[in-house]
Amino acid sequence: MSEWTLQKRTRRRKQTAIFLPLFFLVSAVGGLALGAVVISPQEIWAIMLGNNESLGHTILLNVRLPRLILATLAGACLAAAGAILQGVMQNPLADPSIIGVTAGGGLAASLAMVAIPQIGYLLPVLSFGGAFLTALLIYLFAWDKGASPLKIILAGVAINALLGAVQSGIMILYSDRVQSVLPWLAGGFQGRGWYHVEFVLPYAVIGLVLALLAIRPINLLLLGDEAARLLGTPVEGFRLLLIMLAALLAGAAVSVAGLVGFVGLVVPHMIRLLIGGDYRLLLPFSMIGGAALVMFTDTIARTAFDPIELPVGILLACMGAPFFLVLLKKRGLLF
Repeated sequence: MSEWTLQKRTRRRKQTAIFLPLFFLVSAVGGLALGAVVISPQEIWAIMLGNNESLGHTILLNVRLPRLILATLAGACLAAAGAILQGVMQNPLADPSIIGVTAGGGLAASLAMVAIPQIGYLLPVLSFGGAFLTALLIYLFAWDKGASPLKIILAGVAINALLGAVQSGIMILYSDRVQSVLPWLAGGFQGRGWYHVEFVLPYAVIGLVLALLAIRPINLLLLGDEAARLLGTPVEGFRLLLIMLAALLAGAAVSVAGLVGFVGLVVPHMIRLLIGGDYRLLLPFSMIGGAALVMFTDTIARTAFDPIELPVGILLACMGAPFFLVLLKKRGLLF
């Protein structure tokens, strides 16, 4: 790598290190301040210090703050899951929603809400378990004296299609109950509160901490299977553990946000274009970027179409799908 290229990358890393926290801060303040009732930054500060008991106090602490925390956790988890899968598969097109992990969580949640509403209170647990079991199933189907990244992606795409068909069948069989599940399938944080924060927080924090601890194994896998083995890396064992970790992160996000897609695809890839593929920077920057993006789009979804609240998953899909097509075109996978 030439000296000019190194200087350019260093400059981009510094710019990213400044821009991402600012984007995160602006998104957080906007999420707390904007809505049917606008709360000024000064009021927000006073409420946080306990010096304000106005209507804004109730709205901020009981509605917007838990929602903001959930958007932060979901965005960070989805971006981290996408970054991990892209590293493990050595493919920038890998994403929890594309290979079926998110669909597994969605199918389990749909069964709870539509087919067996009596166990609806177990929705977070079931969606997390569905994502985890789907990831394990993908790995088992891809296994043949090892599980190469290509086999895992192909198995994931096939299972994703199967899960989508099963979910469509459930929607048809229980068409009288579809309305209750459509908002969740579209993805979003409407109606979420402190209960959901309390549930997802341990899973999200544990998953994000483990992701940061997995930076070195991911960088080793990026060298290629043969090179990683020569360095003493148990490639298959690390790959399985990292896929399970991505499932944990995706399942935690799906359990409270519904089927929010494209965050795990778009954010890590954009960060990679800016700063390179070193996961010592790529992974933490992706977490910050994912959290900021979901907070930002959730605020737009709440306010831009007032009094109607648009599911945040729809906005993210509108942004992510064109990006995905451009990415495919640049890689020569589209005519």
